[in-house]
Formats: sequence, structure tokens, C-alpha cells
Amino acid sequence: MKNNISMKDFYEKYTNDSSEKLTILDVREIHEYTAGHIPSAENFPLSALDADFSKLDKDQKYYVICQAGGRSAKAYDFLDAQGFNVINVEGGMNNWPGETK
Repeated sequence: MKNNISMKDFYEKYTNDSSEKLTILDVREIHEYTAGHIPSAENFPLSALDADFSKLDKDQKYYVICQAGGRSAKAYDFLDAQGFNVINVEGGMNNWPGETK
């Protein structure tokens, strides 16, 4: 069963919860990420995740986001199977109410 968080709850955590530094993985392609992303998000495109996931820390919690939720769900499944602590952000950047960089 996926560990999901609604965009509303995620945004609230992002803006108000100073006790937890959120580590955000944006799994969209580089050109999508460059066009606008959450300021603290790191880009790990789904298309290269199988090669790049070894750069991630299994002791870290990751919030995974994409444009609409499909790719982040796939990234969640992959990373979860590798033993990572991941949370899928539902709705993706289409529902992001905050600033982008």
C-alpha cells in the first residue's frame, strides 16, 4: 500500500512545519523541472532513476512529486522496492499552490 500525502497536507508541511526538513524528489524530466519546480526540490527524472537511485540515502525520507501523480507513483513503487522511505505527493505540480523556481 502506497504512503501518500495530499497536496494540501504536503503544502502545509512545506510552509509550516519547521521541525522537518522535507527532501523532495521531482521525478519529471529535466526540461519540465527547469520550467518550474518547488524551490527545494531535487531533480531525479524517472527515466534515469534506475541508474541514479544509488545517490540517495536510505536513512532519509523522500517526498516524490511529478506533474500529475503518475510518474511519482511509479518512482514510489521502484524506490519502495529498493528499501527507501518514500511518500507520494498526490496531484503533483498541477496542484502545487506555491512559488516555483
